[in-house]
Amino acid sequence: MTATKSPPSHGIPPWDIAELPEPRPLGLRNWASFIGPGIVMMGIQIGGGEWLLGPSITAKYGGGLMWLATVAIIAQVFYNIECGRYALYCGEPIFTGFMRCRPGPGFWIGVMLVLNAASLIPGLSSHGATMIAALYLDRPPTIEDKWLIDPLAYLCLFGVALPVLIGGKVYNMLQAVMTAKVVIVLGFCLIIGVTCVSYESWWNVFSGFVKFGNVPVQDSNGKEIVVSAIGHRLETGEWPVVSVASIVMLGAFAGYAGGGGLANSTYSNFVRDKGWGMGQQVGAIPSVVSGHHVTLSHVGKIFELTTDNLRKWKGWWRYILTDQIIVWAPGCFMGMALPALLSMQFARYATITDEQAKVAQAIITSDGIRNAEFFSPTLAKILWIVALFTGLMVMLPSQMAIVDDFARRWTDAIWTANTRVRNTMQPHQVKWIYYSILGMYILWSFVCAVLFQTAPRLMTDIIANLNNVALGVTSFQLLWVNHTLLPKVLRPRWYNTLGVTVCGLFYLGLATLVFVFKIIPLMQAQASGS
Repeated sequence: MTATKSPPSHGIPPWDIAELPEPRPLGLRNWASFIGPGIVMMGIQIGGGEWLLGPSITAKYGGGLMWLATVAIIAQVFYNIECGRYALYCGEPIFTGFMRCRPGPGFWIGVMLVLNAASLIPGLSSHGATMIAALYLDRPPTIEDKWLIDPLAYLCLFGVALPVLIGGKVYNMLQAVMTAKVVIVLGFCLIIGVTCVSYESWWNVFSGFVKFGNVPVQDSNGKEIVVSAIGHRLETGEWPVVSVASIVMLGAFAGYAGGGGLANSTYSNFVRDKGWGMGQQVGAIPSVVSGHHVTLSHVGKIFELTTDNLRKWKGWWRYILTDQIIVWAPGCFMGMALPALLSMQFARYATITDEQAKVAQAIITSDGIRNAEFFSPTLAKILWIVALFTGLMVMLPSQMAIVDDFARRWTDAIWTANTRVRNTMQPHQVKWIYYSILGMYILWSFVCAVLFQTAPRLMTDIIANLNNVALGVTSFQLLWVNHTLLPKVLRPRWYNTLGVTVCGLFYLGLATLVFVFKIIPLMQAQASGS
């Protein structure tokens, strides 16, 4: 037996000791205990990138830049796995692990507030409101329809908070909603894709996932096209000059592919709340309704490094790997590809352009389906309604998850790091912190919806590029935590470390490109104009 060592506290009490539960064998018989965090994360992340930016990118460039999604998703698999590693070992979310490092919780809470800025911009509810407006108006809404869209956006912000009031655990309702979302959205896209989309479009999108090094350039007419950087080098002897006209949109596309930002770190929260590994010994955040029996420990619990516990650890570790590699990653690839296929096939038939509408590409695709020449009027009308409902199923559950994610992250921070809360609040009272934060977030979202009400696409681009900074920074924090706080036998292998390092460099690199080629020139232009 190896002695179990608690980390330095830095203001947070050391871990308690408990027994590592026995994992159930993976298989169809135990599918209910296995399906969970991966499909919840997939449902959350079939949102902005997959339904907004993926179709926009393919409508403009075809499938040539889908390789950015490949790099993003694979990099995030390594990130998510390491978040799961920490939660399996001690039952705490990785955000708490950050606070256990020097110089202490106060410093890291400040850092996380800055990195969490993207969560303060509620973009998806505005997109959802435009889809409800389209159903009501029976046409794509335009900027002149803001009289209808704005009140609907406020109703959406209020409505998305209602489901997390029930379910025993807040996580239970998230799992139910996100599972339904994945089935409805991917099912609709797959049916339309198989029956209506050409083979050439399928090949264009799916081959694009492996066309590494394709970049946008401007041709002699000033139009943006996609070329292979290596092929251009071999043909001309020079590297292509990459067009920076759409650098913000490309950064946003990569930022939304898979997940992005601090949302990925929430995987560790879901591992805990699902009851995997030591999460079963720690508890979960209860809902207001039916959550009276659910409790949450203030600090995590770890296990003795016995031979039997290491055997159990390997069983739980297979849960994490299977969840990420078999469920989450393939789902993210399909979530990126299928909406893009529909956009390529149907956007040409739309009666309104993105510049005219200032709305989601999903509405343009839906309008294209309604006006496609090969559908009868009755079938076209039905598909228009179903397509808009599917888009609504993308946006509103994802906005619900963003609301939950923000409340959950800061609930865990207060629940563990605040001495007064630890000393005065009982394990079943964590829900009052959670719902208080959730309520304040909803109120702030109303304010933010007013500030950005005329630019929902701008919200999407800002959120994604802020998320790139957050994911890049926390990649290195994650490695620090797992290489410092975990016992050597459970620490990341070299290939896990390399994968998370690549994730950090990739997203910080994207954020740097946006800053250098867009933010600095904009600041310089404003300075010279003043």
